[in-house]
Amino acid sequence: MHCPFCRHTDSRVIDSRTTDDGTSIRRRRQCPECGRRFTTIESASLSVVKRSGTTEPFSRDKVLVGARKACQGRPVSEDQLARLAQRVEETIRQAGTAEVEAHEVGLAVLEPLRELDEVAYLRFASVYQAFESLEDFEAAITLLRAEQPATGREPTRT
Repeated sequence: MHCPFCRHTDSRVIDSRTTDDGTSIRRRRQCPECGRRFTTIESASLSVVKRSGTTEPFSRDKVLVGARKACQGRPVSEDQLARLAQRVEETIRQAGTAEVEAHEVGLAVLEPLRELDEVAYLRFASVYQAFESLEDFEAAITLLRAEQPATGREPTRT
């Protein structure tokens, strides 16, 4: 770690603490050359491999945008969407790999979205799973109805 003040190539860690959410570490450092102190924040990187083969950093904001589009006009709050995006990121990170396929991110969105709003789930699934006909929608709805008694949930109503 270079000192941001004198560009010396070394520094000494004085204190380390995890952040409140536990996803990164805050380190207080001191430069042995100039004696000044500075803070660094370290976090594990997570990359998404897209269908084209390119990689990009995981973006919770992209998950939010997709979920927000699916929930447009539905009784879903921004707080609920933020919790959904956090849950998706936690699910992805629990896999324990530095790179994840874009397909896996989509799969991680489906279940929390279904729990949040079944209509939004169908909208997202229709795009994500490339529904091509009414039969695809009917099959997804039939599956949702078949699983309702098992979960004891009431159907989502508008």
